[in-house]
Amino acid sequence: MLLMLATASATAVVVTPPAPNVSAKGFVLMDHETGHLIAEQNADMQLAPASLTKIMTVYVVGKELQAGNISLDDEVTISENAWAKKFPDSSKMFIEVGTKVKVSELLRGIIVQSGNDACVAIAEHIAGSESAFASMMNAHAASLGMTASNFVNSHGLHDPDHYTSPRDMAILSKALINETPQMYDIYSEKEFTYNGIKQYNRNSLLWDKSLNVDGIKTGHTSDAGYSLITSAAQGDMRLISVVMGTDSERARKVENKKLLRYGFRFYETVTPYQAGDSFVAHRIYMGDRETVDLGINQSTPITIPRGQAKNLEANFELDKKLEAPLAKGQVVGTLYIQLDGEDVARYPLVTLQEVQQGGWFDRIKDYVLLQLGFED
Repeated sequence: MLLMLATASATAVVVTPPAPNVSAKGFVLMDHETGHLIAEQNADMQLAPASLTKIMTVYVVGKELQAGNISLDDEVTISENAWAKKFPDSSKMFIEVGTKVKVSELLRGIIVQSGNDACVAIAEHIAGSESAFASMMNAHAASLGMTASNFVNSHGLHDPDHYTSPRDMAILSKALINETPQMYDIYSEKEFTYNGIKQYNRNSLLWDKSLNVDGIKTGHTSDAGYSLITSAAQGDMRLISVVMGTDSERARKVENKKLLRYGFRFYETVTPYQAGDSFVAHRIYMGDRETVDLGINQSTPITIPRGQAKNLEANFELDKKLEAPLAKGQVVGTLYIQLDGEDVARYPLVTLQEVQQGGWFDRIKDYVLLQLGFED
């Protein structure tokens, strides 16, 4: 059965241009709420993540904090492996061997300063060794459905067995924002001073007043090129932009900004139905009532080209004729939301009330109708 979600008083042509060209090895533009990929290129190509790795490191820290296994006030004794001098030609927090540094400080050393030394320190604090921590990273990656990733260290310095993909990085970034908001809040901090050394966040889009960027992470090695993952909110919409393997700091900034502007300008997140809303009152047989309200048990946010909400259509398919008894919330079919004849979302269609068996006479009447092939 097909139903229009909305009707327009006048038909207007909605033009959605193709995504802009992006000079990178791979990219993804994702709607944070729905997970819909608005644009992508080489989304599943395995690429060196460089310091984008640290998003997973911080995600693991967030999970360990939530589990109560560590505390922000824990003091971490810095081992020789985590000594800043072990990282002479890469980003660091400048922590000194034998000193004690709080987890809260190490987090800022990782997020704001991109410190490789801080990553090793926190990995050893959580798992005892960096290799054990990498196993935790891979376990979390598997649970999130990151099928193109493998982590062998906590910081992202080059290793041929250390890789990810633009899609996986978008999945991880979405989880970071949703599941560890305490961690994500730090990504908007523009500077951090430790050991008398002030360092600025390398995500230069945090200073761009034309976009409300509040994260996430830069990355660079000679093998990986220059990468940047950003997230920004505008109105009720949040986007995640992953750009991997550009040829300069400026390029990774320009390409992210280009993608975010495109997404906000030409797409929107809409919710045609809320959880518990009645979609249709449908005839039910053998019951103590003649109709049952059908709907969904979850809200239905979807990502569509801006201005196309009026053209959405919905239809549903029942698994079979509805016969009592039916429990409230029982799945009886599928709801499809369509745009231009293409499915943009599908959801289980459920009963919104319980329906018990009707009286003897009503059951006999309905049984005869069904046997004769009549429907009323």
